[in-house]
Amino acid sequence: MLPLKNNRRDFVKKSILGTMGGVVLAGSKLKAAPATLAKPSDLKLAFAGYTFKNFDLDETIKMIQKVDVNYLCIKDFHLPLESTDAEIAAFHKKLADANIKGYAVGPIYSKTQEALDKAFDYAKRVGVDMIVGIPRIEDLAYLDSKVKEYNIRFAIHNHGPEDKLYPNATVIMGHIKDFDERIGMCFDIGHNMRDGHDPVADIKKSKRRSFDLHLKNVSKAEADGKTVELGRGVIDIPAVVKMLAKTNYTGHLAMEYEKDMEAPMAGIAESVGYYRGIVDTLG
Repeated sequence: MLPLKNNRRDFVKKSILGTMGGVVLAGSKLKAAPATLAKPSDLKLAFAGYTFKNFDLDETIKMIQKVDVNYLCIKDFHLPLESTDAEIAAFHKKLADANIKGYAVGPIYSKTQEALDKAFDYAKRVGVDMIVGIPRIEDLAYLDSKVKEYNIRFAIHNHGPEDKLYPNATVIMGHIKDFDERIGMCFDIGHNMRDGHDPVADIKKSKRRSFDLHLKNVSKAEADGKTVELGRGVIDIPAVVKMLAKTNYTGHLAMEYEKDMEAPMAGIAESVGYYRGIVDTLG
């Protein structure tokens, strides 16, 4: 059984300040946070539904509750696109009973305009105001018309060097800059780093169009980098949190844990504890 939240946060905070965190704190200069820094505690920690691809909804809820997180980006393996209104209502009730809110849907891959139609209808029926997705570049003008028709935001997800459409934040911003501002980005900082781009600098550059963020760390800034526990990789997570606060980021930080996906609980708990220790240290 996990200890009470305050005790857990105190423990993680002391651990970071003591044994493992001394180097991170020194490198990120957390002790000298600028007076103008917004409150990192206002940032909303969530989970990307893909984290739980090997688990049904009931199992997923139990894991989310264990680390006291209250937001989930809904994946279609937990709530299929063809779900009836009754199934959607039952899904939301399960989440609400566990004090969890489904704040968006996706990622949804849309290889045709008809697939985009289906995604927007799904989001409307689910009752969320954002779709995380991957549209074709030639469909961006059509996507522009859909966000205006539905008043639902669309956050394009970057997938790193293997992604020939949207490998990093810079590419996404270049494609969407002339379209409706309801078209933005779900910024995956791990894939961005694997493509050789600095997540902290890109958070600053894309702040107006960053609607969602996939929070993760990776083993190296190369294509074959692997997802690791949040405090163990090459991304400076304290600097990420500081920049999100500085830019008054209002979206969610959706933790996407892709290591040990058949038994992820230990890594999830470590990552959430590390993140909360950083937030508590920053104040």
